[in-house]
Amino acid sequence: MKLSTPRWWYVRERDRAAMPMTRALLKPASWIWAAVTAGKIARAVPHDPGAPVICVGNITMGGTGKTPVVQEILARLRARGIEAHGLSRGYGGRLAGPVQADPALHTAADVGDEPLMMAKSAPIWIARDRAAGARAAALAGAGAIVMDDGHQNPSLTKRLSLIVVDGETREGEWPFGDGAVFPAGPMREPLAAGLARADAVVMMLPADLAAPDRELLALFDQTPVLIARLSASSPPPTGPQVAFAGVGKPWKVERALKAAGCELADFVALPDHFAYDAATLARLAARAEDFGAGLVTTEKDWARLPPEWRTRVVAWPVQAQFEDEAALDALLSRAIGQPL
Repeated sequence: MKLSTPRWWYVRERDRAAMPMTRALLKPASWIWAAVTAGKIARAVPHDPGAPVICVGNITMGGTGKTPVVQEILARLRARGIEAHGLSRGYGGRLAGPVQADPALHTAADVGDEPLMMAKSAPIWIARDRAAGARAAALAGAGAIVMDDGHQNPSLTKRLSLIVVDGETREGEWPFGDGAVFPAGPMREPLAAGLARADAVVMMLPADLAAPDRELLALFDQTPVLIARLSASSPPPTGPQVAFAGVGKPWKVERALKAAGCELADFVALPDHFAYDAATLARLAARAEDFGAGLVTTEKDWARLPPEWRTRVVAWPVQAQFEDEAALDALLSRAIGQPL
């Protein structure tokens, strides 16, 4: 059974009264998680697959907008004649790989929702063994490999390591919570350890947020920061809508739809990578009928819907737009060894 991302992960130390006792009980497990991750990274001997690897990773659990950043980098490289391929673990899919995701042959149950979504615009390789997947991509002619996730995976030599950070701060919520490592908090590893291996931070902001939080920016004073915004590729559907999302932070989808002017009659939050079954879809359809509304969801969720439901639900796509595109291109140029 998949569980929803706990909101209490993102409570700050100064708001201790809002923290559940669960966090304190999970602290010992978080110390073990951090130690195992650090040990794995320290002992690894990274493999060079024969093509430059650009890693787009996280230092937190939950959604940060990482996949749209991968899509943007793939698009920028390919638009400039670089045969860029994507590489993913294929979370939620049954295939171990290496295999190239094919929307005409595979489903989200085969290769995962994010790879299936991205495979519409670039070659995407699935591999539990990232080194084997990167070798397969290089043998298939990849001139650059953009790895979706993997900042804590030390199996590959990385020419560029980007960390995507959720830059949205609100009263009572902080992207890193109180800095606790999973399962006591949202961190995959301590912040300082993750930043030490990063070449730059991509701070992802919602389209309606004017500027990043200064206190948050100050955490990265030794690391270059690129500001990017998640913006809609198309407007939301008109008329009343029942929206649903099974992503890392579903509440951010609700906010984004409202900010884009969607007439939300209801919003249903589901666990990340939720597998849509007939009963759940029937309940969503009944809810929409109650409100006389349509159904709308994210592209990632839409990829997990059964084919017969895709005509009944609107996919709302988003994209990452960088404020300083020249700075991004400079990082990519250094990684691939040629000007963009």
